[in-house]
Amino acid sequence: MSGMIFALLAVLAAGIGGRDQVLVAQLAARQGRHPAALVLALGSAAATSALAAWAALALTAQMNGNARLFFAGLACGFAALELIFARAPRPPAEPTHSLGAFLIVLLAQQLTDAARFLILAIALATRAPIAAGVGGALASMALVAAGWMAGEALAARSFKGLRRALGAAMLLVGIALALRAMGRI
Repeated sequence: MSGMIFALLAVLAAGIGGRDQVLVAQLAARQGRHPAALVLALGSAAATSALAAWAALALTAQMNGNARLFFAGLACGFAALELIFARAPRPPAEPTHSLGAFLIVLLAQQLTDAARFLILAIALATRAPIAAGVGGALASMALVAAGWMAGEALAARSFKGLRRALGAAMLLVGIALALRAMGRI
């Protein structure tokens, strides 16, 4: 249960102003709130969260406690780098009306975003990949739904400062996990 709550809270925090949320908000602002776009965004959030949980499940079976903890720290580090350096996408000059293209871009963004790395890290650290996957999926789905509902109000905002501060905190957590796995602290 703690893996679910940790993943839910971490993904909610890390996903504010994320590339996927901003993309959904930009699409909703430019083309209106199409229910099909929301359904695809929700499905993509659930699928990529499940993939991160599945990766953690596969890794958990092959690693001992210290290796798992070190890999969780590494995943936190990757999440931190994404939070610090990734910029929100610019609104497309001429957005396509293809939902298939939207889904491909959204999947690609979500596969490498901080939220999925955090789901992986929490699933490894807590040894609860299914619970972490469910919590991360619920948070991810809430974030893209908020982007879809907010539209222009969210697309026009900059969350750069917040995301960098969260990235710095996530980097410290990742370093602490890695050092603990190596027996340094």
